[in-house]
Amino acid sequence: MSEPRRKRGAERTSNRGPSAIPQLPPARVRNPYPPMQLLSADQIEAIHEASLHILENFGIEVMSSKALSLFEQAGAKVDHATQTVWLDRGLVAEALKAAPAEYTLTPRNPDRTVHLGGNTLNFTLVAGPPNVHDMERGRRAGNIGDYADFIRLAQHFNCITMIGNQVCAPVELPANNRHLDTYRANLTLSDKSFHCSAIGAGRALDGIEMMAISRGLTLDQMRDDPGVTTIISVNSPRRFDDMMSDGLIAMAEHGQSVAITPFTLMGAMSPVTLAGALAQQNAEALFGIVLTQLVRPGAPVMYGAFTSNVDMRSGAPAFGTPENTKANIASGQLARRYNLPYRTTPGSASNAADAQGAYETSMALWGAVLGHGNLVYHAAGWQEGGLTASFEKFIIDVELIQHMMEFLKPIEVNEGELALDALGRVPTGGHFFGDAHTLERYSTAFYQPMLSNWQNYEAWVEAGSLDATARATKVWKKALEEYEEPVLEPDRLEALDAYVAKRKEAIGSGEP
Repeated sequence: MSEPRRKRGAERTSNRGPSAIPQLPPARVRNPYPPMQLLSADQIEAIHEASLHILENFGIEVMSSKALSLFEQAGAKVDHATQTVWLDRGLVAEALKAAPAEYTLTPRNPDRTVHLGGNTLNFTLVAGPPNVHDMERGRRAGNIGDYADFIRLAQHFNCITMIGNQVCAPVELPANNRHLDTYRANLTLSDKSFHCSAIGAGRALDGIEMMAISRGLTLDQMRDDPGVTTIISVNSPRRFDDMMSDGLIAMAEHGQSVAITPFTLMGAMSPVTLAGALAQQNAEALFGIVLTQLVRPGAPVMYGAFTSNVDMRSGAPAFGTPENTKANIASGQLARRYNLPYRTTPGSASNAADAQGAYETSMALWGAVLGHGNLVYHAAGWQEGGLTASFEKFIIDVELIQHMMEFLKPIEVNEGELALDALGRVPTGGHFFGDAHTLERYSTAFYQPMLSNWQNYEAWVEAGSLDATARATKVWKKALEEYEEPVLEPDRLEALDAYVAKRKEAIGSGEP
């Protein structure tokens, strides 16, 4: 396949012409409706009490000596021999008082500011798969070329609010410093905020420093004006490893956002029952939230949830299930119980960008929206249970997200919308196609999909009988042609490149 031309500098042309891919304009997406209440207030309190029982009586393993010291200094019971920490409920309550209910992330383009908390929704690019796939080149190992194209797609589509952590792993690059290349791609090919890796303090600090450079700020200036976030994936059940703990500490020390996200798969890493899984998830999330506030009171932190189930016949993870959807909604209730922003995910276990992938993602996406998720992570491109980033699935997911955005717009009821004049003009048995009321509104009356095909059958066959997945291939290729690279000031680009070179040399010498 020929490489799409990249527009930049003087080559730029408008990508909003009549043949451009239709998409919704940039907007801060809000959910104006009350959140769904799957659990009663008493049930929420029962889960809360069960979580405190876990923290007070069973404890959490913490493999970081620095984190163990922080808990011990705060008065928690710590057994250094077993690396176990027990938290009393008073310590939890104090930490929750300090954590902010809402905050923002400011990338190098302040027009792309991310609002986390309240009724705001944000959608991210898929993060973490080792593989990539498209219908023309097939499944392959992640690489920096595909990585860059996904970042271009995330920049191009307005509904993608921010970039996740390594949309695919560029496995041809050295594992100990490839994060520097991906951060650079994030900051040069996009002007949106991104998730930096917290596998150890070094990678977290690199993400923070590189975002600061791109914004023309010092680390101290960005401490109170965060620009990046990370996901702390708890090793469920009840273990915080040393790398994640130290990454969390580095992020919180520098005032950057952290989402504590237990990976609780019912029947494998958590009890087979939803109530038991939620109690475990809640305990692990609260534990990480407490640690952020011990590091720096007021540090921005999110309540993260990733509870789903496994196939009890094979043990394989399942996503987009009824249980997963209910967990997404119930976890939102728990996040609101603690007055914290909420991170959730619409996943799928399908191995292809097919009907299964679409209906599982739709199911989980409804759970995220009804649960009032603030950061909908892995929202576009997730395939094969998170093992593959798919170009076609990315486009299908963008269409789903835009459908959801349009659905969330409230219905207007006023004189013009009630259309009584039109109703009076059109005779019984007539039609509204030619009425002035319709002609004034026809071009903007309804959501215009970028992927759906509404031709009649004969016309569809004549055009090639392309299904949604085949059409998605055409859309992502066209989007790469339409992509415009955002300008980064030359001095900041030079400083970024100097930082990357310096850090690669240091890492090669053995520094973390």
